[in-house]
Amino acid sequence: MRPRRSTRQYRASGSGRAGRSTLSRRRRVVAWMSIVMTAVLTIAVLGAYFTVRAKLDSIGRIVMADTKNRPHNYSNALNILLLGSDTRSGHNAAIGGKVGCNCSDTIMIAHISPGRGRVTVLSIPRDTVVPYYACDPVQGTPGQQADPGAFERINATLEAGGPECVRTTVEQQTGIRIDNIMQVDFTGFQKVVNDVGGVKVCVPVAISDPIRALPNGDVVGSGLKLSAGEHHITGRVALQFWRARYALADGTDLARIQRDQYLLAQIVKGVLHSGLLTSPTKLYSVISDVAGSMSTDASPSDLVRIATSLSHVSTSDIQFVTAPTTPYPPDINELEFAPQAQAVFSAIAQDQKLPKAPHRKKGGGGALLTTSPSRVKVTVLNGTAIPQLAAKVSAELSGRGFALVGPPADAATSNYVHTVIEYGSTADQAALDTLRQQIPGATVQLVPGVAAGTLQLILGTRFRALAAQSKPLGTISGSFKASSHCRNSAFFGPNLAKPSGKVRCAC
Repeated sequence: MRPRRSTRQYRASGSGRAGRSTLSRRRRVVAWMSIVMTAVLTIAVLGAYFTVRAKLDSIGRIVMADTKNRPHNYSNALNILLLGSDTRSGHNAAIGGKVGCNCSDTIMIAHISPGRGRVTVLSIPRDTVVPYYACDPVQGTPGQQADPGAFERINATLEAGGPECVRTTVEQQTGIRIDNIMQVDFTGFQKVVNDVGGVKVCVPVAISDPIRALPNGDVVGSGLKLSAGEHHITGRVALQFWRARYALADGTDLARIQRDQYLLAQIVKGVLHSGLLTSPTKLYSVISDVAGSMSTDASPSDLVRIATSLSHVSTSDIQFVTAPTTPYPPDINELEFAPQAQAVFSAIAQDQKLPKAPHRKKGGGGALLTTSPSRVKVTVLNGTAIPQLAAKVSAELSGRGFALVGPPADAATSNYVHTVIEYGSTADQAALDTLRQQIPGATVQLVPGVAAGTLQLILGTRFRALAAQSKPLGTISGSFKASSHCRNSAFFGPNLAKPSGKVRCAC
């Protein structure tokens, strides 16, 4: 006979099934909680993704219009055209006033060496006068027709045909092939500075640049007010620093560029110190934050790739320079590229070391040539009513070793004011740079009809003489290393005198 199971035993056995049932319910609850949490996290991640994606999609897109008439690509270096727009749309009107020309008052070329271990930032003054190049009417801009005899400020090309028009003009004037364009407005600049945690600057003397309203609704003055010494500044004040001009130094754009280079160098230090360039996540966050205030022809992933490739660059490997310019004779308030600018442009285009001023030597010296004059074939045309001008210049060029093609002749018209050099192929860039250094103030025009291997020089009424052979190259205007701590000379001048005592920033 089997022993009778006691009530106690039965109850014990019953309690075991209840425990297993409770455990099973707990497991089901945990499983459902895991599913719910996974769903919530998935929704959150997707929500964040689509939020970031929506912001990134608000980046203005720049499409290249002219893909044929472009400078030669000498190396795997990367050249990025950086534009600062003074548009007054949206929140920008509250910063710069209601009146603006939608111009590019900041034009820089960031040249990044093939190994990504060296960066040269070339500033092009906004007041530089350039000829009209053909630009399509895009994104609401009027566009413009090519006219080598008419001239405009280079900052007006943004209003004429958008960033692509600036690229075309910069490429034709410098011979530097632009790989990407990045344009940021006032609001975007403030956001970038805030996203990197602000910037440290040292000003040698107290600055007061009050905003003053003009009758047309525009304003002058940046609103910058800083005491002498070191400051940690963020978005709005950093923008005021960037835009300050008339109350500082001599009030010129060239002095403003020097201060902007100093500020940008300080920003670079902050970026390198923060480790931002080693974090794609942080970079995407910065890009998405500034997306609505930026236009570019690069994708967000391209921007991150470019930024991260610079993570090992040192501040001593970053150099800022300003394109050499001289006053524009018809209007001394404007500028034109100086003869030595072509050597600087050529060095950047070919990823070579920037030229330095050679010592003047008796019976010699001269500008840096990119090829032998004997390899440069030139046809000289007289675009004026001055008799025998082409013959005279042809003889002088021949005496300097240039190869003259055909007899000198008159151009189709005789109303050329400025001297123009026409070329038919980007393969002639070295010859073009060599000839340009002989013709002060000459402009260039890419004309597909000109025979490859031959340059066509059309003399204008402003032509006076070939560049002196003994003239040295001259210094590179505004040369400045990112590792520098201050730049006092960019603050002092007629509008802000240097104090008699010791200044606060040691340079």
